[in-house]
Parts: sequence; structure tokens; C-alpha cells
Amino acid sequence: METMGRHVISELWGCDFDTLNDMDKIEQIFADAALKSGAEIREVAFHKFAPQGVSGVVIISESHLTIHSFPEHGYASIDVYTCGEMDPNIAADYIAEALGAQTRENIELPRGMGPVQVKNAQAKAL
Repeated sequence: METMGRHVISELWGCDFDTLNDMDKIEQIFADAALKSGAEIREVAFHKFAPQGVSGVVIISESHLTIHSFPEHGYASIDVYTCGEMDPNIAADYIAEALGAQTRENIELPRGMGPVQVKNAQAKAL
């Protein structure tokens, strides 16, 4: 059986506080990331926490993009899961840059092939 999807999990550190705390801006970044990767957007849902932080999801025909931000730590947890021929790294790279991440840890998991095995784990300063 071929891989049914690719799942990129990114730990983003050193992100811009104001961007991580701006729900509208994050929503736009995620919509743009989905479109840049060639995805078809189905639904968008984001929530602003008090006093800070944003969580959200962009549901795409090919799966989803999600975020939970911790502005007070300059940290964002994101994941991009795509099915088919799409490369989730296109969206993940765009998001990391748009959030101003200074450091990023990436793990890419093949999905739909039985037991999950971590193939790519990489940390890099941006």
C-alpha cells in the first residue's frame, strides 16, 4: 500500500509575539499557506484566548492545517497533514516564515502505511 498522506509537525520558537496573538493575521497566514501548497479550503475555524493565544484549523479537501500559539513564550505548535501528491512542507515552511520563527523543529510522518515511523526529524535555525 502506498502512503495515503504526509503529516508535518513543527515546533516553532522565537516567533513574533504580536503575530502569535493576532487571530485574524494567523487565520490569513494559514489560508495563504493552504493555497500556496495547492490545497482546496473547505472550512476555517479560529479562536482567540484571553489574555493571549490562538488556536485554529483550516480544513482542506486534502486534510488540515492547525495551530496553537503561546505568544508569551514565542512558541507555536503547528501541523500540516495532506493526502495525495501535495507537499505539506510548502505550507509548513510558509507558516514558519510568516510567524517569524527563529528556530524550528520538524518531524514528517507518513500516514496510512501501518505503524507510524518517524523518517525525518530536523531542527534548524531560521
